[in-house]
Amino acid sequence: MKKRRVLSGMRPTGKTHVGHLHGILENWRDLQDQYECFYFAADWHALTSEYKNTAIIKESLTEMIIDWLSVGIDPRRSTLFVQSWVKEHAELHLLLSMITPLGWLERNPTYKEQQEELAEKDIGTYGFLGYPVLQAADILMYKGNFVPVGKDQLPHLEITREIARRFNYLYREVFPCPEALLTQVPNLGGIDGRKMSKSYNNAIFISDSPDVLAAKIEQMITDPQRAYRKDPGDPDVCGLFPYHRIYSEPAVVAEINGECRQAGVGCRDCKRILLQKLQEYLTSIQEKRRYYLAHLEEVKGIIHEGTERAREVAQHTMGEVREALGL
Repeated sequence: MKKRRVLSGMRPTGKTHVGHLHGILENWRDLQDQYECFYFAADWHALTSEYKNTAIIKESLTEMIIDWLSVGIDPRRSTLFVQSWVKEHAELHLLLSMITPLGWLERNPTYKEQQEELAEKDIGTYGFLGYPVLQAADILMYKGNFVPVGKDQLPHLEITREIARRFNYLYREVFPCPEALLTQVPNLGGIDGRKMSKSYNNAIFISDSPDVLAAKIEQMITDPQRAYRKDPGDPDVCGLFPYHRIYSEPAVVAEINGECRQAGVGCRDCKRILLQKLQEYLTSIQEKRRYYLAHLEEVKGIIHEGTERAREVAQHTMGEVREALGL
């Protein structure tokens, strides 16, 4: 029985942090067991915010895919490719933009959210407004049945579904309406307590050395109300405690939870334990990263092979699209 298809991508705009690791990549890895997976480096999407700094896209692309491989994304079970190397994405984006009402894009709630989050960048562009149409082209090109998303990304996916329905209604049935695979995204804040983001310079990267990890953990904000070691703390408002839920054993989590509330354990103790657990967790990933960094030709071969597989599917889809449009 043919596996159903999953499609997802990441923008190459810098290093991979632990938020990406637990919110995206580990989910991608697990989906390989059940679905036919297509994962792509969304370099054209990266241009929507990084068009003034295109060098970072090229710098980040190969290392980002190395991170995927190091986490366990298997090129024998998943198709890994680069968006801009499959030019059919641009053609489908253009054609879908002709039938997408402007109001759908202007009402997209994440449009204004992104404008606020990226206030330091000039993103009042046609490309940024039309981001969901390019995203729709990416998904529909491969007739993805499912898209792994967090709740905040549902509006984008709904626009994709609307575009698919509109195309099928205006011309003929070509695209399935993709469904969301809702993923649980852990609430991992940055070292300053804000949302973890490369633009905030507050991220913990999976490539960080032990010394860098130690420095970042030391800076992390814990319970802001706990001024002294003797004061009871509240793990529910501590920026460190969500990390323990991921990296520490359940018994350790329970012990820290109880002891913190009674001032039985200090924030420095908590940070020391977390640092050890985090380093242990990242050890195998970083070992694989070093292997792939030393074997870049192998990585390039994986990318080229995956892109060729993706292109074959894209060319077939575009043949159907052109026929439906009468082009």
